Amino acid sequence: MDILVCVKRVPATGGKITLTPNQREIDTSYASFTVSPHEECAVEEALRQVAAHGGSTTVLTLGPEVASEQLRDMMAMGIERAILLQTDGQEWDASQTARAIVEAIDAQRAAGRTFDLLLFGNEAADTGDYQVGIRVAHALGWPCVTGIKALEVRGDSVTARREAAGGWEIFEFPLPAVISVKEGINLPRYPTVPGRLKAKRAPIEVIEPRSDGNALQMVRLKLPEDKGHKGEILGHGPEAAPRLVEVLQRLGVITS
Repeated sequence: MDILVCVKRVPATGGKITLTPNQREIDTSYASFTVSPHEECAVEEALRQVAAHGGSTTVLTLGPEVASEQLRDMMAMGIERAILLQTDGQEWDASQTARAIVEAIDAQRAAGRTFDLLLFGNEAADTGDYQVGIRVAHALGWPCVTGIKALEVRGDSVTARREAAGGWEIFEFPLPAVISVKEGINLPRYPTVPGRLKAKRAPIEVIEPRSDGNALQMVRLKLPEDKGHKGEILGHGPEAAPRLVEVLQRLGVITS
């Protein structure tokens, strides 16, 4: 079974987010980059499925030249091949991204490489976009299931499970297929030192996708207003205890 995993270079979360002066991009001057947790789980799932059933693994991303760093991180985990759809660094919308991925898949097919399974993260960690995998599946005419947290491959068919209210939704469908997975489907492994050394030397196939110019245009980004937090002094020493009890009762932490 040959699996292609699609990932995206995104700023690492945890710090304060600031915008560029034109308010159209996140200022990444001092940011580090990674891929989303969903996509790390997709990479891990690809490695597990190939370990169980045989086959090959490939990782693909669309982005600037420096996005090769994220491809090498995934190769350090064990992915065999990497494809960079190199752009000038501008954000591509879901429609253009999906079209570029489909064209890359068609080019791989023409070169004699086919894929049985495409894995995506359920949504991008920066934009929250969840459309790309669905659009790719539609263009290829393949079945697509999203939000998956359990996956089992049996021959030419797949059983996938998605959490639902009070239980699970279970899907059965044939290969080839497109699946987007959610964090929690597995626990991603850490890259090893030998894996990093091997990934550093590994070649990356570079393709320059064309932009048709019919993309959605970003007007501006807007950060939510910082409401701030106010502290309240309940008292000093033992005399603050009754006041603390009142607050805890109001919050429902304790009962009277």
